[in-house]
Amino acid sequence: MTGYDDMIAGLRFPRAYPHPVAGVEHVETHISHVFLAGDYAYKIKKPVNLGFLDFSSLERRHLFCQEELRLNARLAPHLYLEVVPITGTPEGPYLGGVGPALEYAVKMRRFDQTGLLSTRPLEGDLPERVAERVAAFHAAIPAVGEDQPFGTAEAVLGPMLANFEAIRFRSRDEVILNRLVSLEAWTRNRHAELLPQLRQRRAEGFVRECHGDMHRGNIALDEGEILIFDGIEFNPALRWIDVQSELAFLLMDLEEAGEQGPARRLLNRYLELTGDYAGLGVLNFYQVYRALVRAKVRAIRLSQPDLAPEEVERDRCALADYLTLAEGYTQPRQPRLCLIHGVSGSGKSRLALGLRARLPLIHLRSDIERKRLYGLTAGARTHPGTISGGIYAPDAGERTYGRLLTLAEILLAAGYSPLVDATFLKGKQRAPFLALARAKGLPCQMLACEAPTAVLRERVRRRAEEGADPSEAGVEVLEAQLASRESLTLEELALTIPVDTTQADCLEELIERLAAACHWPLA
Repeated sequence: MTGYDDMIAGLRFPRAYPHPVAGVEHVETHISHVFLAGDYAYKIKKPVNLGFLDFSSLERRHLFCQEELRLNARLAPHLYLEVVPITGTPEGPYLGGVGPALEYAVKMRRFDQTGLLSTRPLEGDLPERVAERVAAFHAAIPAVGEDQPFGTAEAVLGPMLANFEAIRFRSRDEVILNRLVSLEAWTRNRHAELLPQLRQRRAEGFVRECHGDMHRGNIALDEGEILIFDGIEFNPALRWIDVQSELAFLLMDLEEAGEQGPARRLLNRYLELTGDYAGLGVLNFYQVYRALVRAKVRAIRLSQPDLAPEEVERDRCALADYLTLAEGYTQPRQPRLCLIHGVSGSGKSRLALGLRARLPLIHLRSDIERKRLYGLTAGARTHPGTISGGIYAPDAGERTYGRLLTLAEILLAAGYSPLVDATFLKGKQRAPFLALARAKGLPCQMLACEAPTAVLRERVRRRAEEGADPSEAGVEVLEAQLASRESLTLEELALTIPVDTTQADCLEELIERLAAACHWPLA
């Protein structure tokens, strides 16, 4: 037994720790040892060099312990506490203390593992809260510098091709190998098509120092707080990535677990906060990559000689399932354009929130995009009073509808179905969207939200009092809308589904009707 092995054996005893410990639990992975001792966990890196990581020297292990602390403190500062030396002797190691360091450990606070998102459904407002945490993180972290080698359009392809090689090296299943041929051809072709966009996204700052391994198993709800932990410290190329690659991993993981509804809600909220709708052009490309990372992990497990028959069968099925998931992301979608309109207080946005959680729709909300155009957050209050000034002046309205049209075109080109949420009171506001659908040969659906005038006034009054909605329209604005709105044309009426938003079951009826008409699966 080496000195390192002696030390690992010694850390299984409570006497190795400077705080009360009743018993020690040891968890081993292919790159680390974790000791659960009392209120804390200690993570120690193995002295290995696997090519994509190099922990072969004590100096390097110390460096990467410090990096792990630095990087993970960004998202879980109360979880990652410090780097501590392991002193004493290999046979009698001690966490902390004085004398030469035998090794280094990252000290972490333990938390209830039942809070892991991999063990619980994303209920309530949890999808939105996770999206808000991720969006804020992505906004705060640094973008890659022009002189740094990470995240170039050409470099993106390397890890993707490495996944195919790793699976081929370990699999002799002809069906699996044939599926890999098709997936690799798609990956190469799609990469070539996306080269200009990948270069543009890096130039525009979307390649950032991300977490790198953001999936449900690395996210927990701890005493009401969202913790995102265990980011990649050992290889900067795997964390200096496009933010959409990071998002792709989490969405893929949710969809693989059957959490399509939470995935849609998370995606919509993230886009609403960041405005990165153009990023949807590369999202599926990265989702294929992330599904194949998981397939590679299963292939590596299958190559281990000591697996029980039931483990072999489980991993073989999981490998095939991840390939199926990847193949699904390569399939072209049949998008359509949906417009939801009505005066203020008619229930458009509330209805749209329900639709986007259950159907494959990307919600574009005029109240939010209008403020984004003027550098304002969705919750900013401008106190317009009327519809004739400030960001609600006529020229601002034209800019807002122009922005919505541009975003709708971007989404349709990427294969996504926009749900454009605006009043659309004038024919000139609706016409460009109908023309866009005709030009692309795509179906267009209009949803007309309706409610009695007395209900509209009460909703707008109450909303203004609460002050929590992105819309700032008051009763005066509503009255002007009612007086100036233009009736739908015969062409528009043929595309329109009227929705009485005072009916309790209006959302469910509309979801079923749209799902049937569009052949969309329900989440």
